[in-house]
Amino acid sequence: YAIYILQTHPNASKLPLKDSFTYDDYRWAVSSVMTRQNQIPTEDGSRVTLALIPLWDMCNHTNGLITTGYNLEDDRCECVALQDFKAGEQIYIFYGTRSNAEFVIHSGFFFDNNSHDRVKIKLGVSKSDRLYAMKAEVLARAGIPTSSVFALHSTEPAISAQLLAFLRVFCMSEEELKEHLIGEHAIGKIFTLGNSDFPVSWDNEVKLWTFLEARASLLLKTYKTTVEVDKSFLETHDLTPHATMAIKLRLGEKEILEKAVKSAAASREYYTKQMADGAPLPKYDKGHIALLENTVADSRLPIVLRNLEDVEEQGDLKIDEAIDAEVTENGFVNGENSLFNGTKSESENLSKEKSNRGTEDAKESSSESTDEVKE
Repeated sequence: YAIYILQTHPNASKLPLKDSFTYDDYRWAVSSVMTRQNQIPTEDGSRVTLALIPLWDMCNHTNGLITTGYNLEDDRCECVALQDFKAGEQIYIFYGTRSNAEFVIHSGFFFDNNSHDRVKIKLGVSKSDRLYAMKAEVLARAGIPTSSVFALHSTEPAISAQLLAFLRVFCMSEEELKEHLIGEHAIGKIFTLGNSDFPVSWDNEVKLWTFLEARASLLLKTYKTTVEVDKSFLETHDLTPHATMAIKLRLGEKEILEKAVKSAAASREYYTKQMADGAPLPKYDKGHIALLENTVADSRLPIVLRNLEDVEEQGDLKIDEAIDAEVTENGFVNGENSLFNGTKSESENLSKEKSNRGTEDAKESSSESTDEVKE
């Protein structure tokens, strides 16, 4: 329709590209603008608007930190260099903690050394679970929903404090739930749910890592090719840029899942041995330094909903089904409503990544990157 308007509207009659402008040209133009729009505050700072920022929009992505902020006083975007650059060198900026799925969908490139790559994993406590009400209450006190989208990360630790806390509650026995609701030091125990140094019990740890191992293994089975096949395909075939990105994307997801399987299996074996040896559980007191600086990333007290994806409606599962691979594979994972590697972009608005002088930019773009696959 846009091409039709361009070629037939009276005001377009003198445009130089009137007859040669194609739908592919239109798609390119729209994509160029939409992938480079930035959220900036209006002059009075009361709301946000979208804008293009010439030159800065041309900067490509690399790992690092967001160093761009908006100076409300001077009404300008300000960016601090990530490192010392020599004359003639390309200047890179950090686009944010995005997965490669988000880069491919929203920016059109795959970043080979993405330190923030991850695979989404949807989990929920089944409402038919006999202990649903108790689990829901414990999770609520920890600031975690009963159903949500978490992530398995490419770097260590592979799971966040929130996911660890969810899995612990998910796998709790009735007695363990009571201890976290009405037992002595119940509040303190809620605070340690996301801390890897303080297991609920050895049995609980074995169950949660068994579940995670099975869940990641089943997600791997949903792919039609293996890691080895993908690597060989990339090396031996002359692929289009889009095909290359697609294969790299699924390859990266599989590598993250394989790592999660190995990590979960190692943890399961470790805690199984601890249980068999009758090792004492680590004890805590409310003044312990580990309660303030937990060993799992992003787990400072109190446990709150920081880095979860948008909560989506989904099928839930019970712990006995979750650990039973056959039941899980036929039900939750491969079900009609399953989503094992979502590509919906994380919310990146002005409430995130702020500087002291204004709002950090939520950049959606890249162009002509050495790591970017161009059309």
